[in-house]
Amino acid sequence: MKVYVMDNGGQWTHREWRVLRDLGIDTEIRRNDSPIESISDADALVLSGGAPSITYESFKLGNTGLYLDQLKIPILGICIGAQYIGMHYGGKVGPAAHPEFGRVQITVANKGSLLDGIPDEFYAWESHNDEVKEIPDGFELLASSNTCPIQAFSNDDTKRYGIQFHPEVEHTQFGEKIFRNFVELCVR
Repeated sequence: MKVYVMDNGGQWTHREWRVLRDLGIDTEIRRNDSPIESISDADALVLSGGAPSITYESFKLGNTGLYLDQLKIPILGICIGAQYIGMHYGGKVGPAAHPEFGRVQITVANKGSLLDGIPDEFYAWESHNDEVKEIPDGFELLASSNTCPIQAFSNDDTKRYGIQFHPEVEHTQFGEKIFRNFVELCVR
């Protein structure tokens, strides 16, 4: 299986790559403006986090919209990657009422496929100013926190998944399990 990590300028993009590699996945980091033809052999994509603001710098996410529209493979968005998925499919995004940085308690609303086997509450690492304010039609809320009502969401039919927190860092509990769940969704 081949999973490309699309680099949106995130400080932990290499960690996403490393977690996948440690799970035995053939993985590479690719630029987010890579031509779609150059990644068409992927079995899945991870849209990394990044520093741009989704509200006025979404153009810095390169060809992400093309990937979402044209690739019929599982795609996991992390942080701004999740925000882009939410915006692309018609949800609302914008500045967070309470930007989150550091350790946050996550409450699982629906274990769904992405959070299968994860406890009802766990701690995750955050680093965001913007957030998804309203998930798009057809998507399901998976998790929230006290200050960010949409921490994770999914659409199993289209195989699109979004996570606001950072499962790739050591400070997030069960982060590797979330990546393992995503990999399992890719082979179904």
